[in-house]
Amino acid sequence: MNSDRERDADLARAIRLREQGRAAEARERLSALAERHPQDAEVAYQTAWTHDVLGLEREAVPFYEQALSRPGLTEEDRHGAFLGLGSTYRVLGRHEESLRTLRRGLDEFPHDPALQAFLAMALYNNGEGREAVRTLLKVLTATSDDQRMQAYRPAIEHYADDLDGTH
Repeated sequence: MNSDRERDADLARAIRLREQGRAAEARERLSALAERHPQDAEVAYQTAWTHDVLGLEREAVPFYEQALSRPGLTEEDRHGAFLGLGSTYRVLGRHEESLRTLRRGLDEFPHDPALQAFLAMALYNNGEGREAVRTLLKVLTATSDDQRMQAYRPAIEHYADDLDGTH
């Protein structure tokens, strides 16, 4: 039990450091914590996130992968891990892996607008511009509170599926 409390306190301190803009210090603490708790999904996720904050995308990937391959993440953190890993793969030019990860995220979180927006970017980077635009138009109509957007929602959604306007 003492070890669990110590882990929780160490993790909370590291997260606080990252939130205070002291990500390099947080990275040091989280890397050490990840070594002590290699099966801990939450530690892996927080370590990945901190590497991402520092622009260390390549180093973040294995931690995201570990986090998603183990039980123990909250729903919010699991969502964040899919988003983080999918986005990181995209930034690294690993577009197929990005698409696969973001689609896995959408399997668990259907219709999530953030995952859909990142999927649209990955689709674009993968040369699938038409699907990217379709996805963004559907996200826009589903999430906009703008009265004009909602008035034209049926038409926009129709044309999202028929971008050339042939039907």
